Amino acid sequence: MTTRPKNPMELLGQIDLEALGRLSGRVDLPALIDAASRMSDGQLKHLSRTLSGGDRKAPALPEPNADFFGQLGELTDEQKDVQMAVRSFMQGTVAPIMNEYWSRDEFPKQIIPELRRLGLPRRVWNEDGTRKPDATVMEGLITLEACKVDVSTAVFFGVHTGLTFASIALGGSAQQKAEWLPRMLDLEVIGAFGLTEPEGGSQVSQGMRTTCRRDGDGWVLNGEKKWIGNSTFSDFTVIWARDVETQEVRGFIVRAGTPGYEVQKIQGKIALRIVENGQISLKDCRVPESDRLQEVRGWRTTAEILRLTRAGVAWQAVGCAAGAYELALGYAQTREQFGKPIGNFQLIQNHLVHMLGNVTTNLALCLRLSHMADAGTMRDEHAALAKVITAARCRETVALARETFGGNGILLENGVAKHFTDTEAIYSYEGTNEINTLVVGRAITGFSAFV
Repeated sequence: MTTRPKNPMELLGQIDLEALGRLSGRVDLPALIDAASRMSDGQLKHLSRTLSGGDRKAPALPEPNADFFGQLGELTDEQKDVQMAVRSFMQGTVAPIMNEYWSRDEFPKQIIPELRRLGLPRRVWNEDGTRKPDATVMEGLITLEACKVDVSTAVFFGVHTGLTFASIALGGSAQQKAEWLPRMLDLEVIGAFGLTEPEGGSQVSQGMRTTCRRDGDGWVLNGEKKWIGNSTFSDFTVIWARDVETQEVRGFIVRAGTPGYEVQKIQGKIALRIVENGQISLKDCRVPESDRLQEVRGWRTTAEILRLTRAGVAWQAVGCAAGAYELALGYAQTREQFGKPIGNFQLIQNHLVHMLGNVTTNLALCLRLSHMADAGTMRDEHAALAKVITAARCRETVALARETFGGNGILLENGVAKHFTDTEAIYSYEGTNEINTLVVGRAITGFSAFV
């Protein structure tokens, strides 16, 4: 039962006296007290809050900031400069057009010249194919800032500067490196990475169906590759194939327009729609010996490339979750329901705190992983654990962000829907969560649970 004040003095104890003092010359206090005597406790509290804020300005709301612990404050000046340059590029160039190109299922190729001016690949790699001392941290920051706005732009960068560049850097001869790497660093030529097959994702290492056969001074390739990002407009694609004679995995630089090489754009995606994924058909495609990656040593080289780039996919999950959280927080501060911003409600604050905890955890994990990679101490299981945790936490975060937006969360114009769908791709590629879990499980138990 609600208890009401017994006398005016008791009433004044429940109302802000300072506020009453400010209003004493303008308000009939006896009438106010009489009205208050008939109010419930809740109504009295509301009256007190109203009076307390009478002539005061509302305090400025905090700016949405996913780096709650200030972890990025430890970056070097150069790293901060790159981070801010990517942020400016994404907000100024990509954000205004991304929804249009998402709807068109097309990559905006006109942004490539501006990316070229930023010189981002040269912040990660040297022309001879060696990596900068802080390459993985730098790559992570680029990915983080890109994914806060649009994951597809980060995927374009990762396919070209990560998977494809690393294939030539680690598997190419000195002559091949000299021919391709400087131009790749300046985005004068765009590369793609052809590994995944229609019938083989996780098990492609043991069941690769694309074949290569030595024929005179060249090689003949046959097979199919699927989900190959950038391949619809790339200048070349690195194709991985199994030697029919030795059964070893080999890598080839297949130039666009080579007879027997065809690319069909994959349609109907709900995630990463701005990435142009292709299905590649190789039918008696002849490649000269000079375009075989001369230093590839079977699957070991491929695995080394994947290990090197898996940290980048974990960073995609960090950026995607951070972007979704900041959108949700900004919305909660401005969207009004029942007479006040929804950020006032406990359940919404619970969503936001849960999201922020996920983002903070993911960021700490990826920063540590990147420092390990740059120090040469990262192993497969470290990268696998980062991918497992960040992808799962990102999936949870974008779902809460979409929920915070209510029905507006499914509208492309509000941003969070794109993060929601893109996360499904992050969750599955570069090793599914199930496969990466088994990699970690094998490392910690000493038992292999792979079939």
